[in-house]
Amino acid sequence: MIIVLAGIDGAGKTTAGKLLTERLSTAAYPATFTANPSGRRSMTAWGTRRNIHPPAVLLDALETTIRCVNVLISHLRATTGSGVVIMDRHLYCQLALRQVRDLRPGWFLPLLLWVLPTPDIVFYFDVQTDIAHTRVNSRAADTETIEHLRAFDQAYRELQDFPSFIIIDASHSSGQAVDDILQELGMCGLGLQP
Repeated sequence: MIIVLAGIDGAGKTTAGKLLTERLSTAAYPATFTANPSGRRSMTAWGTRRNIHPPAVLLDALETTIRCVNVLISHLRATTGSGVVIMDRHLYCQLALRQVRDLRPGWFLPLLLWVLPTPDIVFYFDVQTDIAHTRVNSRAADTETIEHLRAFDQAYRELQDFPSFIIIDASHSSGQAVDDILQELGMCGLGLQP
């Protein structure tokens, strides 16, 4: 089973994903967590330290390549192992980011989405942008503007697949988000309880 956690930065996807993996494994459902990073944070920090600012199109191409490779590896894990694979981010994240940057989706991302197995469930972590902004600032690993987070959320909601996403209220604790996910999974026939 492939579960994808999607949402803007600061929505709590990573924390909830790790907790969900732990809770599923404890309940005798072997689970693996994959982060699917894009390298954006590292590339931005590297460029800032060296005062190098490559064009947005180049950065996006590098980021998209890294994300695609990581998503492919995660899908490979899902096909070679048993249990649940929980993916923090997916190609949906990259499509939304490209829209925020006024870049076309291109042909590769949509093709890859079409070729790869469709995730069994995509949970969208819905959070107010001011809460997400506070969370991003508190971890002091990167920075995002409220305007970017707002545009990112809107871009997600405009994705063709968004109507199939299950919306999770991510404004509360990660534990509450995981309880809500487990409840949804139980309703999907896994028999799980929060």
